[in-house]
Amino acid sequence: MSPKPPATSRVFPSFLLAQVGAHASSRFGDRLQRLGLTRPEAGILRLVGASGGLSQQRLAAALGIHPSRLVAILDELESKGLVERRPHPEDRRTYAIHLTDAGEATWKEVARVAREHNEALLAALKPREREELGSLLQAVADEQGLTPGVHPGYRRLGPRGAPRRR
Repeated sequence: MSPKPPATSRVFPSFLLAQVGAHASSRFGDRLQRLGLTRPEAGILRLVGASGGLSQQRLAAALGIHPSRLVAILDELESKGLVERRPHPEDRRTYAIHLTDAGEATWKEVARVAREHNEALLAALKPREREELGSLLQAVADEQGLTPGVHPGYRRLGPRGAPRRR
């Protein structure tokens, strides 16, 4: 049983957001491991699946990561048979990223796992409370200028996927 803070101590909502966020991210990573994916790989599959043919440059820009780091992740996804690079229809000098059939199936599986994760994480809340929490968090994310649908952790990825040291 974990110790409870004294009744007089105040826990800031920003701390609770960080605490729940770190916990949620870790648990989601555990769930993705069962699919043989990392969190960055799953996020890229989601973006590629939703966009259908983004160039590597546009995908890197959307994620806020260095293009060379994206290439390494795409190489890994390609070796797993989940994505393929095709010549871009409007620019022969660049590639468009597409999901393979296996990538489509994996993307759907990631979506199922994400729904399962969401249900488990928010089990203590009623449906109306979940909607309200989502609206409140979206307002915070919007005010902070966060890119919709993109985890800010991508910006911390270094050249080999390790967080950059500061």
